[in-house]
Amino acid sequence: MAGHNKWSKIKRKKGASDAKRSKIFSRIIKEITVAVKEGGSGDPAFNPRLRLAITNAKGANMPKDNVERAIKKGLDKDAASFLEPTYEGHAPGGVAVFVECTTDNLQRTVSNVRAVFNKKGGNLATNGSVDFLFERKGIFIIDRGDHDGEELELELIDGGAEELDLDEETGEVTITVDFSDFGNMQKKLEDLEIEPKSANLERIPTTTTELSVADSKSVLNLIEALEDDDDVQAVFHNLEMTDELALELESD
Repeated sequence: MAGHNKWSKIKRKKGASDAKRSKIFSRIIKEITVAVKEGGSGDPAFNPRLRLAITNAKGANMPKDNVERAIKKGLDKDAASFLEPTYEGHAPGGVAVFVECTTDNLQRTVSNVRAVFNKKGGNLATNGSVDFLFERKGIFIIDRGDHDGEELELELIDGGAEELDLDEETGEVTITVDFSDFGNMQKKLEDLEIEPKSANLERIPTTTTELSVADSKSVLNLIEALEDDDDVQAVFHNLEMTDELALELESD
């Protein structure tokens, strides 16, 4: 998990630009819309997926008007419905890549995803090709705030925390839970009156592939091109975050 946390921290730092924030907002709006359509309710009190999406919207400082518009769109029976396909493939160097999408046009999405893999030196594979290399985990990010560190740790472990990672610089705590404990941790944080900055189900690699900095950058070019596609919600990979690569990315 240490490598995953390094990736996450660098990604959050680089997500501050207006363009990146716009992409984040776009993804959250889709998530809100899908949550409303699937859950059949625009009330987060009765729709857990919507409640989660709104939590992430708040963590991203999305304006309330944007959230309300997305909920209205989800309640509109005439609005286009979304599908949530996933795609698997390999980046240069054999790095495993798992892509989660939300789309109203499957043909467009698979065509765009395949084009990125081909153009960036990778290849799109069949479903099941890399899925087994990842574990589904719940990742929560909270502010430690004024909570007593030891007491908070015990409470979070009681909620199912497998791993806790404190960023001394920001005061943020990254909580990792098993997929099955995601709801338990949500409830624990509500009981503690802690509103997470983000809460997501992610795919964490069980093994990683280490490449040179140059080859790693080729992989990241492919990852970034996928993330730039409007239909792509999340991209997971098993590229090893070496200290050398981390320094290179932080200096870019």
